[in-house]
Amino acid sequence: MSVDPQPIRVLVVDDEPIAADAHAIYLQRVGGFSVGGIVNDGQSALRALQQGAEAGAPIDLMLLDMNLPDLHGLDIARRVRSAGLTVDIIAITAVRDLKVVRTAISSGVVRYLIKPFSYAMFAEKLVNYRDFRQQLASPTAHASQTDVDLAFASLRAPTAAALPKGLSESTLTAVVVLLKAHAGPISASEVMDQLGVSRVTARRYLEYLADQQTVRRRARYGTPGRPENEYLWRS
Repeated sequence: MSVDPQPIRVLVVDDEPIAADAHAIYLQRVGGFSVGGIVNDGQSALRALQQGAEAGAPIDLMLLDMNLPDLHGLDIARRVRSAGLTVDIIAITAVRDLKVVRTAISSGVVRYLIKPFSYAMFAEKLVNYRDFRQQLASPTAHASQTDVDLAFASLRAPTAAALPKGLSESTLTAVVVLLKAHAGPISASEVMDQLGVSRVTARRYLEYLADQQTVRRRARYGTPGRPENEYLWRS
């Protein structure tokens, strides 16, 4: 399937200016996204979405805090849908109430990120969402079952449930995010340099992902020193 060449325009909505700015900075570190605006309340968010649509520069994704001074995030999600706006929503909030989570899902929220979180966790959600959009960026009008399955699979990340002893979810997430964001194949030595882990540790995670068939493993030739493998995320 073809990849959408245009960056994903994002509206950041958070009533804490410092948090909103931090999310925008995080966003700019993840490839394929651009900041379409930063607002601090619900009414401003709705106006920004409507103005973008009318100007022919619609917002593709909204990073939405649930607790805003004027409107609840769920109210904003409902108004967005009733207005016919096709923006996707990732909730970024400290709200852990399962009733709110269930309602958010039924209101069209595609991801739910609980504060506080690390950059690695933020990047994982955004990269997965980007891959989801790219899987659906087909020039044809109809998708095959495989297309749909791959798109929804992009929203899922490896979990710690079946991880071998000695592997951690946080490090695995960091390796996955690095692989997805990297333009080409990457070696254990390069992962070591990027993430600040040992080469042995980097190789363990890469080999685990290769065994899970989520990355392609092949020998790298033409480099000085002992031969090593390189790994490429299966897109």
